Amino acid sequence: MNAKKTILAFDNPEFLRSREARAIRILSEYLEPEKRFQEKNILHTVVFFGSARFTPENKYYIAAEELAYEMVLMGRELEEQIGNGFYICTGGGPGIMEAANRGAQRAGEKTIGLNIELPNEQGCNPFITPELNFEFNYFFMRKFWFLYHAKAIIVFPGGFGTLDELFESLTLVQTKKIEKFDLPILLYDRDYWNDLINFPKLVEMGLISPEDMKLIHFFSTPAEAVNILKPRMTNLMEYIEIYHEV
Repeated sequence: MNAKKTILAFDNPEFLRSREARAIRILSEYLEPEKRFQEKNILHTVVFFGSARFTPENKYYIAAEELAYEMVLMGRELEEQIGNGFYICTGGGPGIMEAANRGAQRAGEKTIGLNIELPNEQGCNPFITPELNFEFNYFFMRKFWFLYHAKAIIVFPGGFGTLDELFESLTLVQTKKIEKFDLPILLYDRDYWNDLINFPKLVEMGLISPEDMKLIHFFSTPAEAVNILKPRMTNLMEYIEIYHEV
């Protein structure tokens, strides 16, 4: 009688989904995206954060779509100058994420979605380039890839997830854990953010330094964001290009 063939450990789905194999799953969410980014020569991204709950009729959705469109046009100018452009990157879901992917696609550019499995709200939007559509289980690995290639962070109004992404980005830049000397973080709609967060109070109480406020740039129109970002991104992308050559 033939003995039943033993399953190889890396072919055993029960083991790979077990608690003991957690490190393998985490490592996979680092190595598999890295392989795809390298194959597509993706070094630079502009990341959009914001609520998954906005519909296409909402003013924030409309503004995010238009800004992503304008950013793609700016990216093509930068590509002519320094030989490499950037991609619009989102969390892959609906709302602001969909709007940004949609705007980039409308401009005729590939666009990235870093999706995550969630019980509600999250579902892959149809405007992501298929080969740049990623699915994550771990929030912290997804956040790593949001920031690893980022040359700008653009934050629209949102809930807990958006606030988490905003403050983690600010903390990493403030503490210089991100080796990018001028990573711009832009917030759309100053009135919304001032109503929500009393940034000056943090300075007044000595909880952040006055210079920390320079990490944040408010903007009200897509054109204003482009004007803020273009010189900063040019310097940052040129620096990274030289760094990679060295």
